[in-house]
Amino acid sequence: MTVAQLVVSALGVAAIVWVLWYFLFSRSPASAARQTPGVQEIAITVKGGYSPDTILVQAGKPVRLMFYRDETADCSERVVFEQFNIDTRLPAFETTAIEFTPTEPGEYPFRCGMSMLKGLLVVEPTGAARRMAASPHPSHG
Repeated sequence: MTVAQLVVSALGVAAIVWVLWYFLFSRSPASAARQTPGVQEIAITVKGGYSPDTILVQAGKPVRLMFYRDETADCSERVVFEQFNIDTRLPAFETTAIEFTPTEPGEYPFRCGMSMLKGLLVVEPTGAARRMAASPHPSHG
């Protein structure tokens, strides 16, 4: 094997390792929804992925997720919360409000229409102390 082949092979392996880490193991810190009168609200920017990818809210209180889609990629056209029967179109360069009330504590994944961009809604029991850490969910990525 020549030096050039070794370099190309090493770069290929490094690229594969980076892609696997980025999509399977990297996590951003969780963000708690802001408490406003009568609703928990958080702004989410969709650009190459949902940011933040883990959102903390409390059970039994109305939630308003304000998705701003800052791109035109086909993958980010929709946001889907299967457990809440939500499948909403996100127009490019507009803010779309999604409102619902989670009743049960738990972890609820959300995704784009193509299942390439993913996030996690963590519903905590009412009155629980807010935690600001990366998601403990083993399959969240």
